[in-house]
Amino acid sequence: MDIEYADTIAAIATPSGNGGVGIIRISGGRVTQVAAQLFKKKPTPRTALFTTFLDQDDSVIDSGIALYFPAPASYTGEDVLELQAHGGSVVLNMLLRRVLALGARLARPGEFTERAFLNNKLDLAQAEAIADLITSSTEQSVRSAQRSMQGVFSEQVNTLITELTELRVYIEAAIDFVDEEIDFLTDGVVENRLVRLVQRLEEIQQTAKQGRLLRDGMTVVLAGKPNAGKSSLLNALAGHDAAIVTDIAGTTRDVLRERIQIDGMPLHIIDTAGLHDSTNTVEQEGIRRAFDEIRKADKVLLLIDIRDTEPQTVLDAIPEGLDITTIYNKIDLVNAAPEIKTTEAGKHIYLSVKTGVGMDLLIQHLKQSVGYNETAENIFIARTRHLEALKKGYEYAQNALHQLQTTRASELVAEDLRQAQQALAEITGEFTSDDLLGNIFSSFCIGK
Repeated sequence: MDIEYADTIAAIATPSGNGGVGIIRISGGRVTQVAAQLFKKKPTPRTALFTTFLDQDDSVIDSGIALYFPAPASYTGEDVLELQAHGGSVVLNMLLRRVLALGARLARPGEFTERAFLNNKLDLAQAEAIADLITSSTEQSVRSAQRSMQGVFSEQVNTLITELTELRVYIEAAIDFVDEEIDFLTDGVVENRLVRLVQRLEEIQQTAKQGRLLRDGMTVVLAGKPNAGKSSLLNALAGHDAAIVTDIAGTTRDVLRERIQIDGMPLHIIDTAGLHDSTNTVEQEGIRRAFDEIRKADKVLLLIDIRDTEPQTVLDAIPEGLDITTIYNKIDLVNAAPEIKTTEAGKHIYLSVKTGVGMDLLIQHLKQSVGYNETAENIFIARTRHLEALKKGYEYAQNALHQLQTTRASELVAEDLRQAQQALAEITGEFTSDDLLGNIFSSFCIGK
């Protein structure tokens, strides 16, 4: 979708404030005219030119380096000029004002990358990865964003789209040749390929979930009976007294939220009211809110006092299908050893929040849950909209497989595959609404 713009855009591409070097980026059809007026020289493509930047009366604004990238071999696919000047906010604004006076306009947030997308320099998933790379807070998220930016995620999605296209061709051929007594749907080829496709979609969903957690942070809900140690654990993870801790059961009656980082890993910790039978109206509302948060959590840490003789009552109260890790707290009171166990029911960690014994096991477990693994080579950054698109694609592919195995209604199978293909194409931007593009690029910083 190569686009030609009548206007030329410009913006300061470095953070606000004073620094050693500041960069102004210019893109569009008037770049060479701007250069001719700004430093009276014709820039050589991809060659650093040390020059002076001139104001309207030919007085010197600053001296620095100019880099010219002619279309289409540039970041945006248009003519691009980058000016490297001294990084003072006043001098950069003077230089930007001169560029705007020469016919450019101030760029919107993310407009340079938007033009790169519209000019087929990168797809939408790669464009989003650029913003994620800039805002990454850990080495792992940087590596994952780099993989997405280099097209690892897009390549996997495009492979699935190609497979869906080939299956649609195969099935629509079966529809076209229905009178020829050639039944392509009974030879097992389509079913086998569709089964593998559904499995691959499920695998990519799991990888994308890890990438979304690395980008947005994991929401962890602390649940359990009163006085199991939930608020103490919140304080220990937060590193300060975020919650009131007493020996009185039911101290926490509302939802408490803390955003923390562990080794740069973002976590949203939510402390909830103790789960138990209560006739108190306030406690009942707190428990209702607790279950609301539990259902929305990426992970539930279910705290149990290791001395509790009836732990099953709270275990049975937690909804099924959630990612739950059971924490057996207060091991110091029974002289138990810290450890982590894996059973069919999930992970079980034995620790003491009060003494800190075993807390390292919990920290390591949380890091692994987020995908915080410096040796991981397959995790790519993903966003919520990617997960939603993958989920839709997976559900349509499952429907297609179900129709194929039960009704063999080829028209319905073909339609489900078309819907799955369109859902996946939203990830890379092949099918994308203007509203979605506006929302995505408006979140970028100006100059990018």
